[in-house]
Amino acid sequence: MTYTWNCSTVDAYPSYDSLSDVVYNVHWILSGEEMVGEDAYSASVYGTISISLEDLSPATFVPVDQLTNEVVTGWVKTAMGTEEVQAKEDAVASAINAQINPTSVTITIGA
Repeated sequence: MTYTWNCSTVDAYPSYDSLSDVVYNVHWILSGEEMVGEDAYSASVYGTISISLEDLSPATFVPVDQLTNEVVTGWVKTAMGTEEVQAKEDAVASAINAQINPTSVTITIGA
């Protein structure tokens, strides 16, 4: 199972404590992919999460033009905590496993 986090869309305050474009909310997507033979299966979950500004200072501030998906993903995972990150990954894995091993199928019966 390969997981990919996309945390490249953020909400920011134009001005906050003399800093510009301060990120306070992240729109995230967690995608997973599993290859079984030649077949690719995928699923994703998404949401938003607030980023704490409690410890924000000019020394720790990262300007928007220096932000990367990797940096913001780190913020998201920290804000979620280890258990919630694992729960999101488990949800994606479960959805993919349901595609690989369906417990129900839809069949069209001819007339």
